[in-house]
Amino acid sequence: MTDEQLSELVSKISKEIFGKEFRHKACFNKRFRSTGGRYMLRTHIIEINPLVLEKHGMKELIGVIKHELCHYHLHIEGKGYKHRDVDFRQLLKQTDSPRFCSTLVEPKRQPRTKVYMYKCSKCGLLYRRKIRVNTHKFKCGKCFGDLVLSSSKKI
Repeated sequence: MTDEQLSELVSKISKEIFGKEFRHKACFNKRFRSTGGRYMLRTHIIEINPLVLEKHGMKELIGVIKHELCHYHLHIEGKGYKHRDVDFRQLLKQTDSPRFCSTLVEPKRQPRTKVYMYKCSKCGLLYRRKIRVNTHKFKCGKCFGDLVLSSSKKI
């Protein structure tokens, strides 16, 4: 979908659902990472994340457009356009617009970490550490015995 097709879609949704004209520009913004879209207050431009269409399809894209049009029309009319404003929340309900978009970023996987197990040579107390310990410098905290590396494994 091109920016021109997106602008046409936004105008069409604005007329059908809100009953008002959309007189400004709508475009895709590839720099977005986690946000679905935004409405620019000064220029009245609506920017949409292209990942919304790629990952979730047309239904989710229309939802994001309706959400941003709520900001747009309320701001133009001088009413409360922010997320916490009553006017905004009422218009979201009236137009059946989503408050949030679906997640666009997969959660980061934790890198596998190495775990070192040390055992006291006197009392047998086990110590579990993520960072390797200098056994010549550090001693057991209970009996001051020497520490011995018993195992190291990745988890």
